[in-house]
Amino acid sequence: MFTGKRIVLGVTGGIAAYKAADIVSALIKREATVRVVMTRAARSFIAPLTLAVLSGHPVAEDGLTAGDGLTHIHLTRDADLLLIAPATANIIGKLAAGIADDLLTTVALAHEGPVLICPAMNSRMYRHPVVQRNIRMLRELGCHFAGPGEGRLACGDQGPGRLAGVDRILEAVESVLGRVRDLEKLRVLVTAGPTREPLDAVRFLSNRSTGRMGYAVADAARSRGALVTLVSGPTALPAPPGVDLVQVTTAQEMCEAVMSRFPDCDVLIKAAAVADFRPREVQSRKIKKGGAPALTLVLERTPDILSALGRARTHQILVGFAAETEEAEERALMKSREKGVDLVVANDVTRPGAGFEVETNIVTLVYPDGRMIRLPEMSKRDVAHRILDAVAELRREGMPGGQPGLR
Repeated sequence: MFTGKRIVLGVTGGIAAYKAADIVSALIKREATVRVVMTRAARSFIAPLTLAVLSGHPVAEDGLTAGDGLTHIHLTRDADLLLIAPATANIIGKLAAGIADDLLTTVALAHEGPVLICPAMNSRMYRHPVVQRNIRMLRELGCHFAGPGEGRLACGDQGPGRLAGVDRILEAVESVLGRVRDLEKLRVLVTAGPTREPLDAVRFLSNRSTGRMGYAVADAARSRGALVTLVSGPTALPAPPGVDLVQVTTAQEMCEAVMSRFPDCDVLIKAAAVADFRPREVQSRKIKKGGAPALTLVLERTPDILSALGRARTHQILVGFAAETEEAEERALMKSREKGVDLVVANDVTRPGAGFEVETNIVTLVYPDGRMIRLPEMSKRDVAHRILDAVAELRREGMPGGQPGLR
């Protein structure tokens, strides 16, 4: 039931626009308040009067204002969700570029809450690198996606591009609305990215982490009302909006930044890929290869940040990550028990669609009592929300700080 929820439905100009009638009807049956915004092209596929009758409100269109010309502000002022279904490649591109050249795109820029996008287009268009880039950009900005489905398209092609079914869209709406502000004012500390351990004046030891997983966690927590601090190693990612970003380089710097902030946080999610070793000696100049056939490096351990946090915790919920190449779940279970954490997110980075340098992940949530929740391949943004769902559950269970693993 969506009682009391205010949903703005954006309808764009694709053949699937006729399904907007079913979406509106289904939302109204679940007691949502629905206001519809149509693009000019959408009117070629379904009449505004149809959606006005079903929703019980006039349809907002280009050229029709709410008296003072501020239709986009009025529509979004109390909206809990902006749902765009169907979403064409055109609207996705406009949203990714921040273009506001009609009422719907203006509404999207004025809306401050969650956005759920339901793509529908030809499969070749959907697979186009530019469209995929735009979808990635919108995911990184915090937008949610449902679909597309696969099957026979209106043009006769087979493949991805069908508008997700009404039931699937309703599930996505429920998932997004159910998460809204459930972490209100919770102080969440997140780590992300790699560390770099200097070897000489120009070289360093590091790893393949891009920081996407940790940044997704930070942004998802912020969208659910948390006060988020993100401690990040070097990445190419933009800072998530509304998040306090602390940039570090080495494992020692990350340790100091995290430990100094840990006492004041309620939840720590340690997604950073921190180097386990660093060169014992750092050369002030570039090391020349000369005529030497080989170079021997002496390495030493970096601080074990997660173990130190496990010992120092008082009231905090503590979540760790385990990126493994074999026996990921078993090693994550051992890590959860040895390091005194409430949950370890395990992933086998050798699996296609998981690990570093990809937009998706395949993880298992591993608890110290041996319980494991295996998640299918999904976007890192969706993985982030599943992790935060687990954190919210731990809070509801009253997980006692300082007694990791007790349920």
